[in-house]
Amino acid sequence: MLRVITSTWPLFMGIMFLQVGNGMQSTLLGIRGNLEGFGTFEMSLVMAGYFVGFLFGSRITPDMIRRVGHVRVFAALGSLLSAVVVLFPALTDPLFWGIGRVMVGFCFSGIYVTAESWLNEAAENENRGKALSLYIIMQMVGLITAQYLLVLGDPGGFILFIIPSVLISLSFAPILLSVSPTPAFSTSKPLSLKQIMKISPLGCVGMFLLGGIFSAQFGMVPIYGIEAGLSIVQISTLVSMFFLAPLILQFPIGWLSDRMDRRVLIFIGALFCGVGCIIAVVLGHVYVFLLLAALMVGGMSNPLYSLLIAYTNDFLEHDDMAAAAGGMVFINGLGAVIGPPITGWMMGVIGPSGLFIFIAFLSFAMAGYAAYRMTQRAAPSVEDTESFTMMTPTSSPMAVEFAQEVAIENALEEQEAQDAKE
Repeated sequence: MLRVITSTWPLFMGIMFLQVGNGMQSTLLGIRGNLEGFGTFEMSLVMAGYFVGFLFGSRITPDMIRRVGHVRVFAALGSLLSAVVVLFPALTDPLFWGIGRVMVGFCFSGIYVTAESWLNEAAENENRGKALSLYIIMQMVGLITAQYLLVLGDPGGFILFIIPSVLISLSFAPILLSVSPTPAFSTSKPLSLKQIMKISPLGCVGMFLLGGIFSAQFGMVPIYGIEAGLSIVQISTLVSMFFLAPLILQFPIGWLSDRMDRRVLIFIGALFCGVGCIIAVVLGHVYVFLLLAALMVGGMSNPLYSLLIAYTNDFLEHDDMAAAAGGMVFINGLGAVIGPPITGWMMGVIGPSGLFIFIAFLSFAMAGYAAYRMTQRAAPSVEDTESFTMMTPTSSPMAVEFAQEVAIENALEEQEAQDAKE
């Protein structure tokens, strides 16, 4: 692990700063929108803009990199991102905020694609899995840290928007000034969505539902907090709980998934996520129970992303695993785009609890479909399953391809070890 850190620390530091800026501006917009008098549904459309931009950015950025190179794309998107964030408090209009969020999502998607291709190039076979895990951990740490910077100023002022803009600008210095060579860029030709659906119906349906779950919690929790009458500190703590739990639970869930039928874990995880939502609806007026619900929902929804990818890999040939990455991310992105608007509409009709009712509906739907799929075909034997690799729903197709390479390498190593024993 030390070797991974010493060779790629500029990238890890830059990504952490980026995620601090991302997490800070996302939560801050939800709070500031209420102060500006924006309606819940208006803010849900604003929040959905991020996922629209992210979806298109993941498709367009690879062509941009091929045309002008990593460094120019990285620098251009970083400059645009920093400028958009600092303009939010100056142009307090829902239309501009919606367009701005699309641009923010597009820029972050492109930045992730670029950074993750650098990481993939820098990592070696023996440390590739550790490098990816550390990358994901730094993302989570950045998102958690961001929530506690919100107490440094007034959400109605400018300073809290300047901080993420500065952090985003600073994040590029260690990366662009490092001596790491610019990698050759290539992506796999994707499998069609129809092919992936035929290979793994549960993987596709689960990824679509999970997109709605994650985007609702990532985009709408600050708005829930404002409508529920929580203080800034309480909102910051609540949001951080959604990202703290995955840091703790990813590894034990991954260990279990390599030793049992993954559909059972998907069923249990989705069910647990739904139960957490019920706790929030029934007991959410008690803040401690609300934090418990956030831990349960965040702790299950993030590992479910890795589980669904690992489960889909169980039915893919090694040569097709990287090709399926783009399709799985796209399916997740489609679900993410529709999550905030439906949540916003439900919160407008039902009240703040509409957020958790929506997530509960999607979670129980996933659990029900996982139970149904267990009746349709037998699970592959544990010896034939691919290894679990830690991922998050914020990952670009490049990171998922990276994870697929890790899974393939682990599978080949296990096969070689098995052959040696025989």
